[in-house]
Amino acid sequence: MAEVYTVKVEEARLESDGKPSAGPVYRCIYARDGLMEVPSHFESPWDFFRDTTKRCPNNPMLGRRQKTDFKAGPYEWMTYQEAYHAAIRIGSAMKGLGVNPGDRCGIYGSNCPEWILAMEACNSYAVTYVPLYDTLGPNAVEFIINHAEVSIAFVQDSKIPSVLSCLGRCSNLKTIVSFGNVLTAQKKEAEELGVSCFSWEEFLQLGDLDFDMPLKKKTDICTIMYTSGTTGEPKGVIIKNEAFMAQVLSIDQMLELTDKAGTEDDVYFSFLPLAHVYDQIMETYWVYKGSSIGFWQGDVRFLMEDVQVLKPTIFCGVPRIYDRVYASIKSKISSAGVLRSSLFQYAYSYKLGYMEKGLPQDKAAPLFDKLVFDKIKLALGGRVRLLLSGAAPLARHVEEFLRVTFGATMLQGYGLTESCGGCLTAISNVFSMMGTIGVPTTTIEARLESVPEMGYDALSTEARGEICLRGNTLFSGYHKRQDLTEEVLVDGWFHTGDIGEWQPNGAMKIIDRKKNIFKLSQGEYVAVENIENKYLQCPLITSIWVYGNSFESFLVAVVVPESKALEDWAVKNNYTDDFKSLYENPKARKYILDELNSTGQKHQLRGFEMLKAVHLEPIPFDMERDLITPTFKLKRPQLLKHYKDCIDQLYKEAKA
Repeated sequence: MAEVYTVKVEEARLESDGKPSAGPVYRCIYARDGLMEVPSHFESPWDFFRDTTKRCPNNPMLGRRQKTDFKAGPYEWMTYQEAYHAAIRIGSAMKGLGVNPGDRCGIYGSNCPEWILAMEACNSYAVTYVPLYDTLGPNAVEFIINHAEVSIAFVQDSKIPSVLSCLGRCSNLKTIVSFGNVLTAQKKEAEELGVSCFSWEEFLQLGDLDFDMPLKKKTDICTIMYTSGTTGEPKGVIIKNEAFMAQVLSIDQMLELTDKAGTEDDVYFSFLPLAHVYDQIMETYWVYKGSSIGFWQGDVRFLMEDVQVLKPTIFCGVPRIYDRVYASIKSKISSAGVLRSSLFQYAYSYKLGYMEKGLPQDKAAPLFDKLVFDKIKLALGGRVRLLLSGAAPLARHVEEFLRVTFGATMLQGYGLTESCGGCLTAISNVFSMMGTIGVPTTTIEARLESVPEMGYDALSTEARGEICLRGNTLFSGYHKRQDLTEEVLVDGWFHTGDIGEWQPNGAMKIIDRKKNIFKLSQGEYVAVENIENKYLQCPLITSIWVYGNSFESFLVAVVVPESKALEDWAVKNNYTDDFKSLYENPKARKYILDELNSTGQKHQLRGFEMLKAVHLEPIPFDMERDLITPTFKLKRPQLLKHYKDCIDQLYKEAKA
């Protein structure tokens, strides 16, 4: 019998009063006797920072590379004591300008020490901070400033023009503080609209170190975080101190019990956007443990160089980054010659075999770790002991490769802004959790609810349904949107919209998304995400958006092909025209269409789930055109708007 990592704490519920049936309620084995609660001496995330500063004032806390003559030098560090004083000064300066506890403060810019200092200053003075970010669409910043009634904003130098441009329509905003300097012309422009504008240094000078901090409570609102709905306006997710702290403490508890908790020697690499809950929680955790946080330069071209210079021990990434690391290592191995490639393959299979038998990764093949895999670690600086992945599913072959070769613990988790970040996580060294999102954390209970219209039954032996969450790390509703809150929070259960399937070991696997269903004209329901995932296993493509509507009986798609696959086809078919016309070439389109449909057949897609026509798109779907969310999910309404003519043309062609 395989070990099971969850316990049942409540029985299933049958269908009644129009409510669908729901499966049993589960917790992870580490919360068997009750969910983790926040100890009484903690009232606000500020307490974590204050306690660490008392414990290790001279530890390096925030580091960045200083740029000289267009070149970045080594990391330079600010200690916990220095950061603590800066945060208190900023809090005091805010108070001096009439910002009160409970008021809203915007923070807008790429990850950097100032971002964290502004966040901690808000925590010190019980001000609710509101991350602003422009990837939610062109007017998102203005929308959030107005919707959350932001009165003061800390803004990266390069973002100041975009804030100035909407000042005339943002009546609440009274103060702008730059992460760096402000131009005289910018100050003048702001002052003409009745807004004060300060450089970072000027603002620090306004504050002092001996101001009275207000009392803070667990029930205070820590942050309102706006999240990109795949439809409609951004929603402001309200997170209270209690939920935020519980999340940080549950990470500590899970690592302590299953791997190794953070220490003062750990170094975390900060590059995932601080405007999202994932990185905010992670950075607060490393602050709680007294670790060091090194920031990237904010330029994706130098991301890997920053990692090499920092040599972090902890790396939090998203699948897109891990895919890049995987591809780069694989290409180095295949160009290393037959002998070395064969040795690598032998070592890989040997170690994988022992990991599958249950040996922890550091004990599965220590000799091969030294001889073969040690160099691979250098891809992320050479010191990484913990790799975390979230935001989207990590491909199974990539996860396996990293687990086998990196000499580090690799954990995949699942979370939403509404669950304050990770709510399910894999357990380290449990190889059977690969390809899953793991078990509920120690603050959360989970159950599946049946979705009859998609054929998912939470009560069947293979329980499948919508993932629902309950516990101590949930949000407290959407700001000013009671209607949306009531749609997703029902009887204390948060409905995630993701379809999951319990595995025999107690882990959860995501298999679909609830909202992305449409009906074809013959009455067949199509769960489009599930279909896209199957087509994505065709090696000739990198992205696909499948479309169908209830007036048509079949599906069409817009596909971003792997450019090398198309080039190879062109060479093989003596096609000599330019690249652009290659994408429009009917034979090339038919080649990709046929390959996609044969992949579909391999994966048992039904007749009406096959594609009748495809459009080849040379440019990957991107945020600039508002076609994907910051976590790379497809924005279907926007894709339809963007490719409307194209879709009409595909239907016309397919019918002809």
